[in-house]
Amino acid sequence: MTEHPSVENFDLVVVGSGAGGLSAAVTAAVKGLRVALLEKEDVIGGTSAWSGGWIFAPRNPVAVRAGIKEDISAPRDYLKAVTGNFFRAEKVESFLENAPEMVGFFEEETALEFEGGLVIPDTYGHQPGAGTGGRSVIAAPFDARELGDTLSLLREPLPETSFKGMTIQSGPDLKAFMTMTRSPKAFAHVTARVVRHFRDLAFHGRGMDLRNGAALIGRLLLSAKQAGVDFRVSQSVSELIVADGTVQGVRMRDGSELRAGRGVVLACGGFGHDLARRAELFERNSENLTLAVPSATGDGLRLGEGAGAALDTDLASATAYCPVSHVTWPNGDTGTFPHIIDRGKPGLIGVLQSGKRFCNEGLGYHDYVTSLLTAVDESEPARSWLVCDHRFLRRFGLGIVRPAPVPFKSWVKTGYLKTGRSIAELATACGIDPEGLQETIAHWNENARRGEDPEFGRGSTPYMRLQGDPEQKPNPNVAPIETGPYYAVEVVPGSFGTFAGLKTDGLARVLTEEGTPIDGLYAAGTDNSSVFGGFYPAGGINLGPAMTFGYVAGRHAALKEDNE
Repeated sequence: MTEHPSVENFDLVVVGSGAGGLSAAVTAAVKGLRVALLEKEDVIGGTSAWSGGWIFAPRNPVAVRAGIKEDISAPRDYLKAVTGNFFRAEKVESFLENAPEMVGFFEEETALEFEGGLVIPDTYGHQPGAGTGGRSVIAAPFDARELGDTLSLLREPLPETSFKGMTIQSGPDLKAFMTMTRSPKAFAHVTARVVRHFRDLAFHGRGMDLRNGAALIGRLLLSAKQAGVDFRVSQSVSELIVADGTVQGVRMRDGSELRAGRGVVLACGGFGHDLARRAELFERNSENLTLAVPSATGDGLRLGEGAGAALDTDLASATAYCPVSHVTWPNGDTGTFPHIIDRGKPGLIGVLQSGKRFCNEGLGYHDYVTSLLTAVDESEPARSWLVCDHRFLRRFGLGIVRPAPVPFKSWVKTGYLKTGRSIAELATACGIDPEGLQETIAHWNENARRGEDPEFGRGSTPYMRLQGDPEQKPNPNVAPIETGPYYAVEVVPGSFGTFAGLKTDGLARVLTEEGTPIDGLYAAGTDNSSVFGGFYPAGGINLGPAMTFGYVAGRHAALKEDNE
C-alpha cells in the first residue's frame, strides 16, 4: 500500500526565524492569518538574535513623539547621495513609507516596545539629508521570564559580544560599564546588573535581562506566541510547491507538505556560510569571517531560484562588512569578535603590516574593511592591527579584552593580545615593520596632542564624535599613544551577513529575471537583496529593512484577496 505524504493547510508559511521572518509571521497572524514559521535549527532568532538590535527606521513614531520630525525627502536625499548609481528608487520609497508604519504597528499591536536612538546620527554626516538623530529605534529591555516554556526556543547570545552571556546595550547601559571605575552611579548600575545576571544563571541557566537583538527576538517571539503562530524548529524545506505559476506551499525533506493559501515568505538568513556562492560573489572570499549563524547557508536563495526567482548581484558589495578579530578562549574554544566600539575611541589607530595607517578608523565598520581590501594587494593577506597604549586598554578595552577592572593577562597568554614595552617591541611581536610603526605613532602623537588628524579627519562628523569619548578635549576621537606598555590586536575582514539576495519589488514580492512578481512568493531579511544597494548608510540598516519588508510581506499576504 502506497503512503501519501501528510498535507497541512495554512494561510502563510514563513521559512526562517530572524527579525525578517518573525516580522512577517507576526504581522500576518495579527491580521488574522493562520501562520506556520519554520526554522532549520532547534532555536529561533537567526543572526538577528546576536545583533546589536538597532533598527534604521527614519520618521519613526518614537522620534516624532520626542519632537524630531522630518519630511520624507531628507532621508531620501541622503540615501540617494550615499548609494549613487545603486539607488533603488522603488524599494527605497517603499522602505521610507513603511518603516514608520512598521514601528507603529508593532508598538500598538504586539509585545514590542521601542526606545529611540535620538542622538544617533547617520554615518556620512557630510552628505545632503544626513540625519543627526532619531532615525533608529531599538527594542526595550525584555524580561525573558515572560516567554514561559517558549524560552527554550530562544537563541542564546554570542560569548564574544556579551559578558558571560549578559547582553549590554549601547547607550547609557554600555556607558555605565565603560565608566564603572570612575562613577559611583555607573558602579551601582553595573553591580545591580551583574548580580541579577549571575542570579539568573544560577536559577535559569541563562541571562533573563535581555538587551539588543536578544530583546528584539524575545519580544517578537512573545508576540508570535500571543498571535497564535505555529512554531516548528528543526525543520528543513526541500522545495517550494509551485502550480500554475503560483507558489502554494513548501515540501519538507521528509516529503510532507505545508500548503499556503496566501503564499510563502523566504527569510532564511542569506548565504554567509554558502561556500560556493561566497566564492562567486565575495571579494577575497577566503578571508571573510562571517558573524552569521551557521544555518545561513543560502537555503532561501536556492528555494527561490528553484521557483524561477532572479538573484540580485548588481550591488556595490555583496556582503555587509565589519572588521573582526579571531578569538581563542583560554579553554581552547574559538570565536569571532566584531570591532564596532573600540575603533572610534581616542588613542587607537589601525595600521597595516608596513606600520602605516590606511583609513579613518572612526568611520563606519563597513568602510574600515573596504579600505583595508583596497590598501592591501590581493597577493597579500588582508590583515591590519589596532594599536593602543596601556591607558587606552584599561579605559576602553580592545576587542574581546574588557576595560578595567576586568583582568586581561589571560588574553596575552592566548596570543590574542600582543604587547611590548616599546613601540618597536610591539611591532616585532605582531610582525609589523618596526620603523614604519614608530614613524606612524610619532606622526600621530604630534598631531593628536592638538586633537588633530590631518591625514584622515577623525572626529570631523557627528557620527564619529558620538563614537568617541566626550571627556577627551578638544577632539573626542583623537588622543596620543604614549603610555607604555603598548598593545595590539590583529583585525581582518569579516561580515555581519549578506547584501546580495533575491530580486524583489517594493511589496517584498520576489521577481523573475524579467521583473515579473512570482505570485505567492515573498522575501525578507537578507534573502531580500539590499535596499541600499550594498552600502551601509547608518547603523541598523540590516534590521530596519528586515523588519519593514517582513511587515510589508505579512500585510500584503493578509490583504492579498483585496489586492487582486
